[in-house]
Amino acid sequence: MSLRSRRPSRDPDRPDRGLTRAPRGRIASQAARRAAVLGLAAAATLGAAVPPGPGPLGIGDRLFPMLGNPGYDVTSYDISLDYSGHNDRPLNAVTDITARATGDLDRINLDFDRGSVSSVMVGGLPAQHEQHGEDLVVTPLVPVLRGEELRIVIRHTSDPGDKSDGGWIRTTDGLAMANQADAGHRVFPCNDHPSDKAFFTFHISAPKDVTAVANGEPVGKPVEERAEKGDPGPRRTWTYRTEHPMATELAQVSLGTSTVLRRRGPHGLPVRDVVPTADRAALAPWLAKTPGHLAWMERKIGRYPFETYGVLVADAKTGFELETQTLSLFEKGLFTTNRLPAWYVESVMVHELTHQWFGDSVSPHRWSDVWLNESHATWYEALYAQEKGGKAASLETRMRRAYELSDRWRAAGGPPASPKPPDPGKKISIFRPVIYDGSALVLYALRQKIGPTAFDRLERTWVARHRDGVAGTADFIALASDVAGQNLAGFFRSWLYAAKTPPMPGEPSWKSQSPTAAPAPEAPTEAPKPTADRAEAPKPAADRPESQKPTGGPHEADKPSLTDAGKPS
Repeated sequence: MSLRSRRPSRDPDRPDRGLTRAPRGRIASQAARRAAVLGLAAAATLGAAVPPGPGPLGIGDRLFPMLGNPGYDVTSYDISLDYSGHNDRPLNAVTDITARATGDLDRINLDFDRGSVSSVMVGGLPAQHEQHGEDLVVTPLVPVLRGEELRIVIRHTSDPGDKSDGGWIRTTDGLAMANQADAGHRVFPCNDHPSDKAFFTFHISAPKDVTAVANGEPVGKPVEERAEKGDPGPRRTWTYRTEHPMATELAQVSLGTSTVLRRRGPHGLPVRDVVPTADRAALAPWLAKTPGHLAWMERKIGRYPFETYGVLVADAKTGFELETQTLSLFEKGLFTTNRLPAWYVESVMVHELTHQWFGDSVSPHRWSDVWLNESHATWYEALYAQEKGGKAASLETRMRRAYELSDRWRAAGGPPASPKPPDPGKKISIFRPVIYDGSALVLYALRQKIGPTAFDRLERTWVARHRDGVAGTADFIALASDVAGQNLAGFFRSWLYAAKTPPMPGEPSWKSQSPTAAPAPEAPTEAPKPTADRAEAPKPAADRPESQKPTGGPHEADKPSLTDAGKPS
């Protein structure tokens, strides 16, 4: 079910006014409730049963069972970060969360790791806190009642560390974020599941020679600050705010010696790109293509869903690109290798742009629904590549090759809507070939079955109906059946959940290789190489089309995992 767009019930710039009035028949005042709590505590000493102790929780996502937390719905995050200018040192931070309780809470679990917590306040009162695995368990002084608004303020550090399993990534000149799929809580305390989207505000303090950029649009100009005792020099504070709700995995903060380039896209859309200042001239020709990519996508599926868009180029060896909301993250090497065909590079840019509709604006209900994100991003990437690359990037050739490999992909990673759990120690290994070309193949089969006109209407209706919301596989099946005027449950059951790939409608000669014909594809060590000189190229992006060589047809290998690079989309 799609969630409605929710405006924060508290303006982050206004002082907190405490918890909302309790429903009639419940304890309405803080003082009375505090007295009641103390009375209950006294009664407990006389022999009352002791409730279960605190521990990690989760919402039971099949792929990430301990991710997310029950009992509340976050409406906004207000995050303050203090960056020293050294990307190997922890940042001092304050995360201010506004939420609505969906149940009575005597404890509140937040996903958090990779930092230390100095204090927690709930509703303006000090709260106890304990770390249990990757859960921060908060015990408020006054229990929270169902339906109440709660404000949780956590003072903590955020440690870039030296691990490569998501969260902060170090660039040559600073930091950026890569939080997909389960790493937002390695940067800030949160309800780290895409089903709980919220509005974000970022306040970022940094040395004056550092440029700070985040999701959304800037709120005013950076505020100049005088150097205080112990500071090496003057600082600036930047504020950014999103106009649309966002999943925690899509948060982005960039810190570095960067230049922000601004231009206009279709219907005056603000386009801002963030690039290493030293590489501005070399990157300019690629960045100039973004307005055209936006216009191309809008012709396919409708108006761009957010307030701004742009490309963040990181000077780091990440091995992936990532669709962080309104500001997609790209590895610099994709643009500077000069050995990849232009159509190939642009198709990667279109892949990440497509995610702004599929995955960002419409987020997955559960991580098993991630095929909806990647199938569509791969689909429009392939369509764009075919338009620009011609025979070298034929969609039919690519899909036929994907069909040949589909049974092997399903055996290795599970069917598209029921992927196998991540490999031990490799949480991002859910991003396998079956989620990319293997799932785009489902869209190809669907278009073959219902026809291009109904298919295009389905695509536009899907992103419009679930804009700023959350939707899953069942929602897509229901809408597709409605648009096509036929019950497609059986079709999708075979294509999304079966171990063996069904026959391709209209293509009786297509055959899929037996899973036992050869070993399952392994992760690549290098990216696809152009036919011209087979020159060395960067690793394929975790969200780059591992599925397509510049010569046409899908790549047979898997995406790199975070343990190899950083993290995928």
